Amino acid sequence: MAQVLEFKLPDLGEGLTEAEIVRWLVEVGDVVAIDQPVVEVETAKAMVEVPCPYGGVVTARFGEEGTELPVGAPLLTVAVGAPEGPETPGPVTPGPSGARNGSTLSGSSSTSSSSSSPGSSATESSAGSGNVLVGYGTGAPAARRRRIRPDRLDRTPTPSGALKVEAPVPEAPVSEAPVSEALGVPVTAASSTAAAVSVAAVSDGPVPVVSPLVRRLARQHDIDLRRLTGSGPDGLILRADVDGAIRQAEEAEAARTGTAQAAAAPTGASPASPVAAPPAASAAPAAERIPLRGVRGAVADKLSRSRTEIPDATCWVDADATELMAVRAAMNAATGPSAGPKVSVLALLARICTAALARFPELNSTVDTEAREIVRLPGVHLGFAAQTERGLVVPVVRDAHTRNAESIGAEIARLTELARTGKLSPAQLTGGTFTLNNYGVFGVDGSTPIINHPEAAMLGVGRIMPKPWVHQGELAVRQVVQLSLTFDHRVCDGGTAGGFLRYVADCVEQPAVLLRTL
Repeated sequence: MAQVLEFKLPDLGEGLTEAEIVRWLVEVGDVVAIDQPVVEVETAKAMVEVPCPYGGVVTARFGEEGTELPVGAPLLTVAVGAPEGPETPGPVTPGPSGARNGSTLSGSSSTSSSSSSPGSSATESSAGSGNVLVGYGTGAPAARRRRIRPDRLDRTPTPSGALKVEAPVPEAPVSEAPVSEALGVPVTAASSTAAAVSVAAVSDGPVPVVSPLVRRLARQHDIDLRRLTGSGPDGLILRADVDGAIRQAEEAEAARTGTAQAAAAPTGASPASPVAAPPAASAAPAAERIPLRGVRGAVADKLSRSRTEIPDATCWVDADATELMAVRAAMNAATGPSAGPKVSVLALLARICTAALARFPELNSTVDTEAREIVRLPGVHLGFAAQTERGLVVPVVRDAHTRNAESIGAEIARLTELARTGKLSPAQLTGGTFTLNNYGVFGVDGSTPIINHPEAAMLGVGRIMPKPWVHQGELAVRQVVQLSLTFDHRVCDGGTAGGFLRYVADCVEQPAVLLRTL
């Protein structure tokens, strides 16, 4: 006998309590395998594909795209196990509380996951692995998606107006939506004694959108992405397509408003007292409200906490980076068997930071406010700021103190690509002990970085550009960069912070200094 199991939004780790549905990967009626991804969600840290621990037929989904769900909320229901034989279902009628009471499933009863103990049934062991996070599945190949065809629904009304179906129907409140997601049909009252049921149109597949920013923009302006024709490769919907739809909607709304005002103008004014009506004041544009959630909300919370808890201070210095740029050019121009991949400026600066933290470990620490202790950390997990369409994220290079410049550069490149595609996991965005922020890529010379709580310091790097500089007693044009260090004044004083920054500047100006620590 088939069993309907409820799959709830799992705990995605790292203290996350909610997630937003970005894209459903399955439809009602699809057959899913154990650990097959069924929905793509966006947390405050990353985009995550959530696999289902059960194998069977999807009977219901909970939440539309753009809906934010707390951890533990139902995601979907799956009918597990083959039905023993066809049975004639009873009438589907709404109960007093809005649930579809009195319905009988074809070959099974409506059984939720709470009615069967997870560990006391043989069905549970064969239907689900219990693994709910990406990367922790059983590794079984995902079954090819199949959809129960609408023509398999017996739409012949019974004398009581009920609908006979061949797929399990979960209990769901009627008040949530006028369409039963389990049946895929809208139910409307044809009379006081009978109901007419028609099969609703089913989407042909996922909307061709890659960028979460495009989806968010469409949701904010109530744009139906399924009605748009993408101008990108293979019909991909781009931001320009959504912007065009927004402009068309605004123009249509303006035309409709103007027509309504013209129709409301008085037509029977007396000719004896022709008083001209004052021109209507143009309505002030409404302020746009953007929900502070997801990545933007997480960044806001962390920065606010940093400013509230950490007594930070900033010091900076200009450094002549001409020799560093020359060394990098020589490294990348090397040929032969020993020549490796090209090394970026950010990778060299990251390696300089790990050497500086070995000399000044006070800055690779955190403060335990409850115990009133400074905790010096044994290893350097180096975070670097990366700007993406989802906003600012800080991927972390694990064990950076054990890597050379080439290894750090390769890891930075890998994490940057994952950040651009929105595929960073929460674990790759947490656990940093020191952050390197290269805001020079935006054409900015200097800044006062905000510490990435609960870390103790952040090094900011401005753009490297030609400037007049006194070199060996003469005025010359040199490649100059401004370095800014923001530090937690609780973990050290200005002398330590100044020593750290001066060592970094010395390595930038004379890369040979770094050779002593390699």
